[in-house]
Amino acid sequence: MSAVLLDVDGVLHISGRPIDGAARAVQRLREDGNRVRFLTNNTTQARAQLAETVRGFGIELADDELQTTPIAAARVLNGRRVLALTMSAIRDDLEGVELVGENADAVLLGGADETGETNRVFSYMNLARAFAELEAGADLYCLHRNRWWQTSFGPLLDAGAFVVGLEYATGTMATVLGKPSASYFEAALEALDADPERAWMVGDDVDADIGGAAALGMHTILVRTGKFRDDAGAWSAQPEAVLDSIADVPAFLESAA
Repeated sequence: MSAVLLDVDGVLHISGRPIDGAARAVQRLREDGNRVRFLTNNTTQARAQLAETVRGFGIELADDELQTTPIAAARVLNGRRVLALTMSAIRDDLEGVELVGENADAVLLGGADETGETNRVFSYMNLARAFAELEAGADLYCLHRNRWWQTSFGPLLDAGAFVVGLEYATGTMATVLGKPSASYFEAALEALDADPERAWMVGDDVDADIGGAAALGMHTILVRTGKFRDDAGAWSAQPEAVLDSIADVPAFLESAA
């Protein structure tokens, strides 16, 4: 038996369309006695909403089995005045954070989505406001710094570009709250009471999923769905296994036991 951490976007679904065999694979992982936790850098849905979306794919999970970056941000930024450039849907998950438009202690950047809200959240005026707050001494945080993500229409630019832009303009570095930060993976292992050497991370993102997990000594599986690109020579980290999809994971783990 192992602890199995599953990425969501690109592993279980793409733009709301479930990956073939995903529901059965998660069911089999549980039947085989594995402890399962879902890790996501999704910043466009509140945890309860996202959990309901995943259950709509036929996948069994409780809300508290789903680890999200807004929940992590709420824990880190509790009690602080924060200028948040995030999708409105996740605001409820920032419990304990005082959301402000000026005189902020911290600036928080979320991720982009496939709607017009991205244009409003990351407008020049909002980015300039964030720059001014950082220049005045606010700390910079981001839910992730993904460069792009895979949609049913193809790859789309993500908010990592805006994070890097603010870092460049202000000469500061952002604290990453989601994957690939060590604290995010450590929280998942703690929730499962698991040691890294007995845990597997299944993801489609070489940098955020594979690199982050491997840095902690976890085993890693890269799936050929979502963000996967067949250019191993350019990968920043090497997975222990590359499988066609999550549907192949239960059999692989059984053979590796």
